[in-house]
Amino acid sequence: MTVLLLVGTRNGGFIIRSPDRKSWEVTDHFFESWSIQHVTYDWRDGSVYAAVNSHIYGPMVARSTDLGKTWVHSSAGLTYGEGSRARVKQVWQLCPGPPSRPGELWAGVEDAGLFRSRDHGRTWEHIESLRRHPTVAAWEPSGGGLILANVLIDPDDPDRIWVGVGAGGVYRSDDGGQTWKALNRNIPAPWKPNPMPEAGQCVHKLRLAPKPGRLYHQNHVGMYRSDDYGETWVDIGANGLPSSFGFAAAVHPRDPDTAYFVPHISDDRRYVPDAAMAVWRTRDAGGTWQKLTNGLPQRHAYLTVLRDGLATDTLEPAGVYAGTSTGHIFASADEGDTWQLIVSFLPPINSVEAVVL
Repeated sequence: MTVLLLVGTRNGGFIIRSPDRKSWEVTDHFFESWSIQHVTYDWRDGSVYAAVNSHIYGPMVARSTDLGKTWVHSSAGLTYGEGSRARVKQVWQLCPGPPSRPGELWAGVEDAGLFRSRDHGRTWEHIESLRRHPTVAAWEPSGGGLILANVLIDPDDPDRIWVGVGAGGVYRSDDGGQTWKALNRNIPAPWKPNPMPEAGQCVHKLRLAPKPGRLYHQNHVGMYRSDDYGETWVDIGANGLPSSFGFAAAVHPRDPDTAYFVPHISDDRRYVPDAAMAVWRTRDAGGTWQKLTNGLPQRHAYLTVLRDGLATDTLEPAGVYAGTSTGHIFASADEGDTWQLIVSFLPPINSVEAVVL
């Protein structure tokens, strides 16, 4: 067994390895001086993909077929075209396609839009139908910009795709991206003239649970759950969480009722409450929450965990990982009951993904 943590930071990407979830080693640092918003593993062929961004050279998608030792990269087609007021400033999220379409890869970008590659990221096409949705006029930049930072594909239906836009809301396509439906019922946007609009909500993180139709959603204003593919949402943050604000969410690999969240004080004080690190866990789909602190710093921990900074692995018991704005990674090998600091002083962490080989 080898556990890999694929880590994206403001200064390159890292691969961190462990044979037993007790000892960890940083083995690779790639694309130094470039900001990497997301690193993901493709189970179809073992590729690693990275969303790589430079303030000089612009955005691109990189692919490694040897677990990070060598890379090829491309930005061909990552553009809205001449004459468009929108431009692709950064790649935020990557999502490999289904096994039935082996070369397919999806990318969410800033300015918010969705792109698809059919050749492992060498060339890209803009999915224009999303930005033509009639509610796009309600989209506006959030604190991180006008970003599409969430792309999910239903494992039971490869043509069912969800995207999350900040601040634009949740959308779903049931036909492979040809048409889209806004799915923001019961989620407020209190900064809007109409505080319950059809679109314009600020999505931070979407996660699929291992149960058909269930999603967890960390929004700018709360933690939500849907049991009907996003058609309706229920607020599960009011049942014991100390704050409605946060960025990251993660789910258990086998139990759809278990999810994890790291609350922050508020949208203007974006660090953990009382400067004491805690991960919150629900075992009953958000009915109740438990504060997990054993092994986490409880004094002077002015930490932020960003959208993709919280992850789980597939082992038994499941591991949970939290990467912070201070470059620290905390890990639990017992589903959050106890924690250890496994890596310190990386650059500020944008994303963590756990892979068991």
